[in-house]
Amino acid sequence: MTTHAEKYQDIREGVRSLCAQFSDEYFRKVDEERGYPEEFVKALTEAGWLAALIPQEYGGSGLSMTEASVIMEEINRAGGNSGACHGQMYNMGTLLRHGSKAQKDLYLPKIASGELRLQSMGVTEPTTGTDTTKIKTTAVKKGDRYVINGQKVWISRVQHSDLMILLARTTPLAEVTRKADGMSIFIVNIHDAVKSGMTVRPIPNMVNHETNELFFDNLEIPEENLIGEEGKGFRYILDGLNAERALIAGECIGDGYWFIDRVTKYAKERMVFGRPIGQNQGVQFPIAKAYINVEAASLMRYEATRLFDEGKPCGAQANMAKMLAADASWEAANACLQFHGGFGFACEYDVERKFRETRLYQVAPISTNLILSYVAEHILGLPRSF
Repeated sequence: MTTHAEKYQDIREGVRSLCAQFSDEYFRKVDEERGYPEEFVKALTEAGWLAALIPQEYGGSGLSMTEASVIMEEINRAGGNSGACHGQMYNMGTLLRHGSKAQKDLYLPKIASGELRLQSMGVTEPTTGTDTTKIKTTAVKKGDRYVINGQKVWISRVQHSDLMILLARTTPLAEVTRKADGMSIFIVNIHDAVKSGMTVRPIPNMVNHETNELFFDNLEIPEENLIGEEGKGFRYILDGLNAERALIAGECIGDGYWFIDRVTKYAKERMVFGRPIGQNQGVQFPIAKAYINVEAASLMRYEATRLFDEGKPCGAQANMAKMLAADASWEAANACLQFHGGFGFACEYDVERKFRETRLYQVAPISTNLILSYVAEHILGLPRSF
């Protein structure tokens, strides 16, 4: 029987070969400077890896979600951070599934080639968080344009994108029958927007993850930038969120393997009291347990992506995969930092950088508590808690 690792060996070797051109020092320097890995993202784009999910008819690779998740896994296992570019992988899904032929013909070939970057999705707001149906950003139709007013927060990669997917209310919450109705999706040209009503305010944070607060003051966008039908944006967004969670599960699995690879090597070499620290069961067992959990999370990831690729409901599996993978990578991160001792805190070992990066996924793109609430209510049938 062919294992998942063997089945996707060509992809793994291809991504590893590209990543090998970028040393630990490269990623360390980018982190120190709070910079953006422009050369790395350009190389991934030119090699076609970030166009994995775009159909071949639009210049993409036409790969499956399973294969895309393996790409993300290998980037992180090589020491990189897919968070710098994963938006280019999944944000175009909303456009691909719900955009008009004209929109797809216009944007997808340029996204596939890297001429345009669609790396941002504007959904979250300061006062609503994950309670998306309560968003306050509005889009009011005036003639052949929509006028946008409101605010978004934690919107990543805006400064390194050309386009953004934006969710706004086109019908007030008080006027809809179902709270999920009345929201619409737009594609926004970021370069035009910052000149005519959108203000970008960077948010410094503990990870070198470019994220921002956005303010919209009578931003006008053409009506042809509406994706799909007005009022159905929330449903369109949900499709993309399952893809996002499945891919980020792959990233966390890659992180988990990176930590286990590093700490295993170090524990074999580090001598204390005349013996390698890896000879002690107090060191062995946490590493072994972390490895077991990463392996288990990987299987759930493959189940989620299999269902996605077959066009079947996968919300539960995508959420569970993301949570299991985030937990497993965090467990591996703690073991790696602990057994490196003081050296784990030294930037030159890269453990502290990856430690910070993987911690993010306990909180984003959806917190573990929200996943537990979803499973409790929708899978186990327990009473709604909020």
